Amino acid sequence: MKVLIKKAKINDPASPFHNSTKDILVENGIIRAIDSSITEPADEVVNIPNLSVSPGWMDVFAHFCDPGIEHKETLATGAAAAAAGGFTSVMVLPNTKPVIDTKSQVEYIVRASESLPAQILPIGAITRKTEGKELAEMYDMHASGAAAFSDGLHPLQSSGILLKGLQYVKAFDGVILQLPDDESIAAHGLVNEGIISTRLGLPGKPSIAEELIVSRDIQLAKYTDSRVHFTGISTPKSVALIKEAKEHGVKVTCSVAPYHLALCDEDLMQYDTNLKVNPPLRTREDMEALRVAVAEGVIDCIATHHLPQDYDAKILEFEYAKDGMIGLETCYSILRTYLPQLQEERIVELLSVNPRKIFNQPASINVDQKASLTLYQPDEHYTFTQKNVVSKCSNTPFIGKAFVGKVAGTVYGKKLTLNQ
Repeated sequence: MKVLIKKAKINDPASPFHNSTKDILVENGIIRAIDSSITEPADEVVNIPNLSVSPGWMDVFAHFCDPGIEHKETLATGAAAAAAGGFTSVMVLPNTKPVIDTKSQVEYIVRASESLPAQILPIGAITRKTEGKELAEMYDMHASGAAAFSDGLHPLQSSGILLKGLQYVKAFDGVILQLPDDESIAAHGLVNEGIISTRLGLPGKPSIAEELIVSRDIQLAKYTDSRVHFTGISTPKSVALIKEAKEHGVKVTCSVAPYHLALCDEDLMQYDTNLKVNPPLRTREDMEALRVAVAEGVIDCIATHHLPQDYDAKILEFEYAKDGMIGLETCYSILRTYLPQLQEERIVELLSVNPRKIFNQPASINVDQKASLTLYQPDEHYTFTQKNVVSKCSNTPFIGKAFVGKVAGTVYGKKLTLNQ
């Protein structure tokens, strides 16, 4: 199987071909040649105008619902959605049925993803059944291929258990991933606490519920000298705490969800349940502060928080609808459209370079490397429609939205995916 990519601008700071426009020949999943002009015959020739190519993007927080909740997503549909969105590696949540808390569960996902167009990296649970009570067998899961550890949608509430977990993963330089949310504060909050929640007549969730956990976990990471990654941070105070911790040498990194950069609580006036997420959409000022933090480099990477919900889980009163929206297919377009000031190099840093560095999943564009490539058109204008949704579910507020920046496809090993 030979794939020839014609006239693509290479965007990879680690590659000797960075910023040059080249032809790339991939043979049997390996990059065989990179040159100004390659004329060798190939099974597939990719010739798309104004094409850029970067090392395959990596998502660090997505829910593929497999095993046990396959009516929302499967590993196959999730991998297809990832490839359509430009992602060649995706870290998936342990909140399945059964929970990913043993090595056999990790092995199931690693094995099942071998034939798929994207690499699926399981996140192992920190505690058994993600109940937050006793530690799971993290060492075994790490040996079987778990990329990091988290209780996913049920963030760890107990300081004592988290402390033990941080000490445990130090043995193999593991990372603990936290969605910062103190569940004892406004447990029934539905939207950000503020003027909008009052207007909507919905119970609010204050930003302090997030900031307390960020502050606590930074202290624990400092005490144990272990690694913590916060995902889905949504307030300027969280950003400030993380920035200060980094300056003091604490091993902390963070990611933000695309919807926190594109939307704010003012968008909730129609009670659209697709906008019900956790942490909730914050104020316009918070959203703008997050955009600045992304541009300035305080935020390390983007996590799609791809959380499929079927029609029945969203077509309800706001109070009863489930949290989450799908995010893999729209992630790049949101960054290009809502943060036009971001340089292409910075976007590749957010989507590929930094997440791969944090979670030790290297990829680069060089001869004799395994092919993990994302093909995209930074200046392409298009309208996102139902046809662009590859996931099993369509819970996104972006259908009908005009975007700039389009993903053309991916090459992952021997698998070529094209959106055309």
